[in-house]
Amino acid sequence: PLLRRNLLVRFGPSRVRGTPISESAFLGAGVAAAMAGLRPVVELYMVDFIGVAIDALLNHAAKLKTFSGGKWTAPLVVRAPCGGGYGDGGQHEQSLWGWLAHIPDLTVVVPSTPADAGGLMLAALQHDGPVVFLEHKLLSESWLELLGSSGRRTVHYDVPAEGARGPVPRTWEPTPIGEAALRRAGEDVALVGVGVDVHRALEAARVLSEEGVSAAVVDLRTVSPLDRRTVCEAVARTGRMVVVDEDYEGFGLSGELAAVVLEAGISVRFARVCTQTTIPYARHLEDQALPNVERILATVRQLLKPGPGSSSSSRQD
Repeated sequence: PLLRRNLLVRFGPSRVRGTPISESAFLGAGVAAAMAGLRPVVELYMVDFIGVAIDALLNHAAKLKTFSGGKWTAPLVVRAPCGGGYGDGGQHEQSLWGWLAHIPDLTVVVPSTPADAGGLMLAALQHDGPVVFLEHKLLSESWLELLGSSGRRTVHYDVPAEGARGPVPRTWEPTPIGEAALRRAGEDVALVGVGVDVHRALEAARVLSEEGVSAAVVDLRTVSPLDRRTVCEAVARTGRMVVVDEDYEGFGLSGELAAVVLEAGISVRFARVCTQTTIPYARHLEDQALPNVERILATVRQLLKPGPGSSSSSRQD
């Protein structure tokens, strides 16, 4: 709300428009505006609500360039908070970046730092196709303030020590879409994630360092397109990969990353820490369902134990 008010003051009601709460209507209007030559930004209250409006993205915006032989595009940005960890249940705490990235020609961006949030948004605004820009609620100071004022004690669970705050450049430049960032170098295992999971991986890496384990941390930044080279380089160096992914495990990002590495011919021991079920309301069940530092540590320690074969998959239930 504060962001929209500031934009309204700066740009006026002709460019910043409120809408009725009908995601199918205002997302459809955004796609139509993009097809007409504008560059709209459509904001959803939560990414979970994209389900009632997915037709505009799936069957129109993402297919326009291919169907027109490259003559037409739909350059719009769909901005949406995502993720859980504060007790709002499975209809309000999903991530869905893997589901969205499954759609060809739909770019999916998930920043993990304030600097990348700004740089990737600039890149998204300049991109010639539809972009879904997902911001995890536990990395958003405005969301943390909103949730904290609601009296939900669960909001304090697993909020990263670093994340919502961080350095930003004096002069903003676009952050290239499709380029991952190596947040920490390591020789024993590569932790790969996106958004809030990067901060959990960094916390786990610091603990592992005290145990004599050198963990690399790769921040994908963009789910689609994937930076395959950076991932493969980190995994080839370590021989082990743990994907930390708050999105659903089945048919998702974690499995795609495993395929990318194996298709590159890299021998790797593989494990993943993902959400495997519908996210429950109950705090103790939610804590078990979502990735967290303790689950990451347990998975890495298990992976470091001697095991058969050079290419394997394991999971920490």
